[in-house]
Amino acid sequence: MKIGVIGSGSWGTALTKILTDNGHEIIWCVRSEKLAHHIQSRHHNPKYLSSIYFSTDRLKLTTQSEEVFQSADKIILAVPSAFVIDYIQPAIPYFNRQLTIVSAVKGLVPEKHTLLNQWLVEMGLREDQYVAVMGPCHAEEVAGEKLSYLTFAGKDESRRNEVASAFKTPFINTVLSNDVNGVQYAAVLKNVYALGTGIAHGLGYGDNFQSVLIANAAGEMKKFLQAVSPNSSANYAASVYLGDLLVTCYSLFSRNRAFGNMIGKGYSVEAAKLSMQMVAEGYPAAKSMRQINVELYSSLPIAQTVFEILWEGKDPLVAFEKLEAALF
Repeated sequence: MKIGVIGSGSWGTALTKILTDNGHEIIWCVRSEKLAHHIQSRHHNPKYLSSIYFSTDRLKLTTQSEEVFQSADKIILAVPSAFVIDYIQPAIPYFNRQLTIVSAVKGLVPEKHTLLNQWLVEMGLREDQYVAVMGPCHAEEVAGEKLSYLTFAGKDESRRNEVASAFKTPFINTVLSNDVNGVQYAAVLKNVYALGTGIAHGLGYGDNFQSVLIANAAGEMKKFLQAVSPNSSANYAASVYLGDLLVTCYSLFSRNRAFGNMIGKGYSVEAAKLSMQMVAEGYPAAKSMRQINVELYSSLPIAQTVFEILWEGKDPLVAFEKLEAALF
């Protein structure tokens, strides 16, 4: 397949590695000409996952997202949600019926509080042209060829299955789903809850409390997903829901947990953002999910607590002492 990848962070790098190793021709949109030249000449990304190397004979590099949309009919989006519109907006004139957009974005469209597929439909993409790839899959482990499970969710079965087949390897198991909105909302919420477990750790809570916190977070997630998709028959104990929540809350690779840990230790939000070399998607997501949930009237005390700490300046210790009474 001729596939485009937009995004040169850790996840975009890991996905590009899988696809080139599987023999696909890739046009890869990266951040700068300097980075493109380095990857082309030295066969690796110097900033993210720098220990993995590419077969550059199957790799074309560009800094223009429009060129990716002109050259490929399957586009993988692997950028932080805060920047996704910047990459897609110039390429909207190149939308066509053959195009499939594959989103690895675990966040909401900024300021619009909507899922990426919902915004793309407004921009002219058909609903069946969209596939979401989600699941418990830290880029560092995928790059290290640790066994991982990726879930591909799409309304068009043939498109979804074709995309999934491109990623199948001995260390990547592919799972198929039609719950497009649910898997994406779960990916957004798990980042918010990972911030909460990080805050708890920074405040000095132990493993016992954190297990209670995560168990309650799983219940909150299920409640929200049932409210937003009341007719869904999804199994919320599956890897793309519960599995992704667990790994993001517990793993040392989790940037959201690390961000929350700094907040719990007394860092301001701005200081924590400056200390992170990668984007913590849960920070903007906490605000967006609160806005969405206001309209659903669902009770999400953990997500609400994280929102109050990050966006309203509430003292983390005071907020968690209040939260304790809401957990069971």
